[in-house]
Amino acid sequence: MTSVQLVEVGPRDGLQNEKTALSVDQKIELIARSVAAGARRIEAVSFVNPRRVPQMAGAEEVMAGIERRDDVSYIGLVLNRRGLDRAIDARVDEVNVVVVASEEFSRRNQNCSVAEAVSTARDVIRDAGSAGLATTVTIAAAFGCPFSGEVDPGYVGEILAQFSDDRPSEIALADTIGVGVPAQVRVLADIASTRAPGIPQRWHFHNTRNTGYANALTALETGARALDASIGGFGGCPFAPAATGNIASEDLIYALDRSGVETVVRQQVLVDAAAWLGNALGKQVPALLGRAGGFPGG
Repeated sequence: MTSVQLVEVGPRDGLQNEKTALSVDQKIELIARSVAAGARRIEAVSFVNPRRVPQMAGAEEVMAGIERRDDVSYIGLVLNRRGLDRAIDARVDEVNVVVVASEEFSRRNQNCSVAEAVSTARDVIRDAGSAGLATTVTIAAAFGCPFSGEVDPGYVGEILAQFSDDRPSEIALADTIGVGVPAQVRVLADIASTRAPGIPQRWHFHNTRNTGYANALTALETGARALDASIGGFGGCPFAPAATGNIASEDLIYALDRSGVETVVRQQVLVDAAAWLGNALGKQVPALLGRAGGFPGG
């Protein structure tokens, strides 16, 4: 049976663009619900400047309050050495460092050029590895940029090639604004396999144009080891105009379960978590809008 890891990003990407900021206790509750559903890799916190992204404040307190389990790996997003130092001190299991495949978006998102972001990411991968942490380098806006439009897949390959000798634990290709289609997934998967051979691939999709789930299933066909998703379909980048939510964890698990793909994640527990999160944020759950009938979740 085919299998794939769900990387639950709701506690990080799901919250970072919401007007309502959850309390530390609410964030811990969301993570606990993710674990109860069977998620074993959870992007729990972001070590960014809370003045820029106030929704991500309290990362250290969250990490201090969660249940530590040998079978659960907690991921922290970092953008620089300062973020890595905080992540190490907070005892995360993995770090995810981001490089944006667009000069203008890189400067708006991280206040640096792409070349500077690559250099920083390489240092983070090296130092995090020395500290015993698993490492992911995410290429954001790999499918398109909200400011400069199309992103050349060859340029994404040039960025990836710079990490081939660093050997991060995985590379993640992110459709940050949800413009991608399955044909692009196949092209980028082939480029990633060629320019960063032997490094496992993880994929991150948004459902802005209702192609996110098709893209995820296509990535699975090309050999994806992990797929990001967010409880309830919440999420978006604060620095990307009109970026809508991630693909929803509960709907992704439904599609994977019905396709005979093993995930060991329970859909109904995710559905309940999505309803809880919607109440906490004071919003309707995007992934549950218009849902009626169908098969019950497992």
